[in-house]
Amino acid sequence: MATPSKFDEESGIIAREHVNQFIKKVAANLSSEKGNLLEIGPQERSLIRESFANFKIDTFDIVDTYGPTHVGDITKHNRSIADDAYDCVAGMEVLEHTIDPFGAVREMRRILRHGGYLLVSAPLNWRIHGPLPDCWRFTEHGFKVLLRDFDIIEIDILETPGRDLFPIHYNVLAKCDKFKNTQDSELKFRFIN
Repeated sequence: MATPSKFDEESGIIAREHVNQFIKKVAANLSSEKGNLLEIGPQERSLIRESFANFKIDTFDIVDTYGPTHVGDITKHNRSIADDAYDCVAGMEVLEHTIDPFGAVREMRRILRHGGYLLVSAPLNWRIHGPLPDCWRFTEHGFKVLLRDFDIIEIDILETPGRDLFPIHYNVLAKCDKFKNTQDSELKFRFIN
């Protein structure tokens, strides 16, 4: 049986705080907005509900264990959710657990209104974890590819102490652009030497 390392235990606490601070900051910046928010995979966490009290919040999960508003697979078309149904979608610590992260982003874009906000986060330098499966890790370049048809407002990076260029974690805030159709040749990445 594998045992989490001291680094994983300590970085897990730091990463959770990183996510929490990002949620609070974005919620404060959107405090004058109203509308519908969908939280994907919240389990028993309540910070989104507490922080985005100005939004009507629905929840979405692949299982009905925690009583979500919608049960389905975020990587597929979910008929129970109309196009453009949400003003904000939050998928914190979700993408790494999907079988098809590109499908998940397509579905989140479909259910977001044009100009709606997307909050996503995922670890990079952290152990395999539950809920299973834990399939993916994304760099900032990976997020730019995944979110190519969004306007990325912020990529919030939690660096690994003493190890530049291998961050522990990323949070991303993006705006949905229904008219964007970015080609591979149009993608721009931060130069890293």
